[in-house]
Amino acid sequence: MAINIRGRNFLTLLDFSPAEIRYLLDLSKNFKDLKRAGTPHRYLEGKNIVLLFEKTSTRTRCSFEVAGMDLGLGVTYLDPGSSQMGKKESIADTAHVLGQIYDGIEYRGFSQKVVETLAENAGIPVWNGLTDEVHPTQMLADLLTMEEKKGRLKGLHFTYFGDARNNMGNSLMIACAKMGIHFTACAPRELFPAPALVETCKKIAAENGGTIRLTEDITEGASGADVLYTDIWVSMGEPDSVWSERIRLLKPYQVNAKVMALAKSDAIFMHCLPSFHDTNTTIGKEIADKFGITEMEVSDEVFSGPQSVVFEEAGNRMHTIKAVIYATLH
Repeated sequence: MAINIRGRNFLTLLDFSPAEIRYLLDLSKNFKDLKRAGTPHRYLEGKNIVLLFEKTSTRTRCSFEVAGMDLGLGVTYLDPGSSQMGKKESIADTAHVLGQIYDGIEYRGFSQKVVETLAENAGIPVWNGLTDEVHPTQMLADLLTMEEKKGRLKGLHFTYFGDARNNMGNSLMIACAKMGIHFTACAPRELFPAPALVETCKKIAAENGGTIRLTEDITEGASGADVLYTDIWVSMGEPDSVWSERIRLLKPYQVNAKVMALAKSDAIFMHCLPSFHDTNTTIGKEIADKFGITEMEVSDEVFSGPQSVVFEEAGNRMHTIKAVIYATLH
């Protein structure tokens, strides 16, 4: 049966079947081939999309803008100071207005409720570029990267180190469950994902041949893994006051050479970026001065090493986002 998701919103991978995710990944591969070959694919010429950013970004903004332009779309970017959304105009009213002007809306911000309200009222596809709860476009890039590097998805052993309650921990657990990947969250118990979501993902994983495991034990978490993944310890929008506690909890869970050595010899390292693997950033310098650590969630040796695929992973954001836009608008 042919897959058709035209007109659908893209808010969380919980809304999509494994077959629909497979379709988006295959479409991403096709677009990546076209891009590499220099073959024009302005399939959506005459349509227009708007990008609403309450949280700034490098990869998400650039990926949506280039994907849109490659497809022939007109692209409007609105930063937090360029819209009355939520200030002088309600989210619902903004959605109605934008739905009269554009063919699709991307939202990157804080509350999942905001992107859901946009989707309920716009009358056109709405795409989640990140909220505090989930990051579905990143998941497609991660799945594509894993499949390119490991040759398959189903049956892989995947371990996430860090704050497993955040949008990346949640989203990776969902994505792995959908695609039959054995998912492990390795974190302090205080930072385990919400029990309700864990139970939901366990049921999904069982249907697709995967498993869900939570552990505080680093050796248990890393041993035999095909993929080790981590994320920054403090997410955008969280207060600076949480750094001290987060460093105390997560310092033992840094992905370093010792941890990588526990995984399979051909394991890959992944990270959604940005990463604090050195002090070459303002925040990195501040944390080093205040807490005396020069590497946080991943050592520079691993981040810059031969098993790291982080930059190819980042590049895949554009191809997978292009697939989402095309599949929902064509």
